[in-house]
Amino acid sequence: MSGAEASCALWRGGYRMSFMTRSGTMNRRRFLAISAAALAASSATALAEPTIWSGYALGAEVKISLVGGTPEQALRTFGKMEAVLNGVEEHFSLYRDSALTRLNRIGRLTHPPTAMISLFQLVDHIHAATEGLFDPTILPLWLAIAGSGDVKHAQQLVGWHRVHVSEDEIALEPGMQLTFNGIAQGHAADLVALLLAEEGYRDVMIDTGEISARGLRPDGKCWRADIMLPSGRLVGRAELSDMALAVSSPEGTRIGPGAPHIVNPREQLPPVWKLAAVSASSAAVADGLSTAFCLMDRSAIDRTLAVLPEVHLQAII
Repeated sequence: MSGAEASCALWRGGYRMSFMTRSGTMNRRRFLAISAAALAASSATALAEPTIWSGYALGAEVKISLVGGTPEQALRTFGKMEAVLNGVEEHFSLYRDSALTRLNRIGRLTHPPTAMISLFQLVDHIHAATEGLFDPTILPLWLAIAGSGDVKHAQQLVGWHRVHVSEDEIALEPGMQLTFNGIAQGHAADLVALLLAEEGYRDVMIDTGEISARGLRPDGKCWRADIMLPSGRLVGRAELSDMALAVSSPEGTRIGPGAPHIVNPREQLPPVWKLAAVSASSAAVADGLSTAFCLMDRSAIDRTLAVLPEVHLQAII
């Protein structure tokens, strides 16, 4: 293995992904790692070692490694990425005061941010494509299962069609609550990828718990992601360029009396699959679909793939 390549393993929700980075071996539950190649003839000024940003976002530690450009350029880029991640937190975090926690507490949010409305619209699309099995209104049911609460009552509070969205207001029916944990990490990866493109970086690997790979690795090859079960068994390998990858594993985290953390929004049925890995041009789309696919039989998955030709099933176990 050359100096430009070192195996890096990521655990999230009970699965592990391996990809190539220049910064050596790390092993964390979730982090964000960005490796950007130098852009043009000015690559001679590229940093020999990555400039690293670390912090806390989306309920977990976040780490950003940026290769390429000057230290001053890297610092400016990191500052902008901090603002992007903070914006996602301000909209969708369940771990701090956010637009989402206020919506859950009050039942309505007036004058919602345009970026927030856009993600609600994307959820509409994914909800329809998955025949209703991707549903952020799952939070009351999830909490009831985790806390041995009234599951039957909580089931009655689930239903994305009962979320009312307009430019002026987002409104929930009484008792409803939302979680975007099944799509927010992918959404963050998409926003960071857009920022880096605007900053002129073409070759990047972004990991917010979901992966977005743009361009190529420093050696000119596609970015690689190994998809593994919690046991460490390799079940797939994705070659990524201008593509995002998301992996969901219901057994990775268990809630309540041994229940998997991915919950069927319609029926008290267990997940169909142990792991689903999905690639798409959008990390948010891949994120939402990988969650829903864990609950869908193969014929239902194939129906979804038929209406979303830009989406690919990388692994289903």
